[in-house]
Parts: sequence; structure tokens; C-alpha cells
Amino acid sequence: MLPTENRLRRRQDFGEAVRRGRRAGRPLLVVHLRRDATDPHAPRGERPPARAGFVVSKAVGNAVQRNLVRRRLRHIVRDRLYLLPPGSLVVVRALPAAGSADHAQLALDLDAALERLLGRDSHGEAEGRVAR
Repeated sequence: MLPTENRLRRRQDFGEAVRRGRRAGRPLLVVHLRRDATDPHAPRGERPPARAGFVVSKAVGNAVQRNLVRRRLRHIVRDRLYLLPPGSLVVVRALPAAGSADHAQLALDLDAALERLLGRDSHGEAEGRVAR
């Protein structure tokens, strides 16, 4: 389960990540990352933790399939929260192919998308490379 302080809940936060953040598309999902989003509810001078939200539409499958995909994505993102800068917003949108993908395939796509969004240094290595 994703810790409460790391969950995106408000529609405005989802919208900000999608509209103002960077996007990386993969065959199974699309990841939107908004770095350093300021939370108006956070105490002054304190940087809120990174927060993540998930969008799994009916195109992915029936309710059972959608919830399975959402649970898998939550678990994968929870293990990668340390990679995200404090105060960032992440929205993971599952594409229809995600409904038939297993946990490992979703993890590979998410890792590749995060690697692209978090940037590369001059040697082509990702900052905070994800262990596989």
C-alpha cells in the first residue's frame, strides 16, 4: 500500500501533473512528472514528500482487471518513491495493454519512463538509476 502522505487525491493535483509536468510514454503506460510542485496546504518552508496517483480507465478491462493493475502499479511506485524529488507529483496512466501485462512488464515500463523523466547525465546514466 502507498503511504497516505504519498497519495495524490485532489483533482487539481492530477491536473497540474498532467498539464504542467513532463510526460514519458511506454507501450503499457504513460507517466507524467511535475517536479517541485508546491502544496498550498504544507507548512511554510517545509517540502512535501513526492506524491503519486493512478489513472486506470475502463479500456484496461473490467473492474477486477482495473483494480489488479492499480494495485500492481501502487506497489511498484511505492518501491521507487525514493527516486522522486521531494514535492513532485507523479501520475501513472495505464494504457489498455496494461490489463494483460504482468507485474514484471509493468515494472520495466515504469522504470524506463522514470529514467527518461528524471534525466540523464553526460555519460547517459540515469540519476538515481533503478535497480532491477
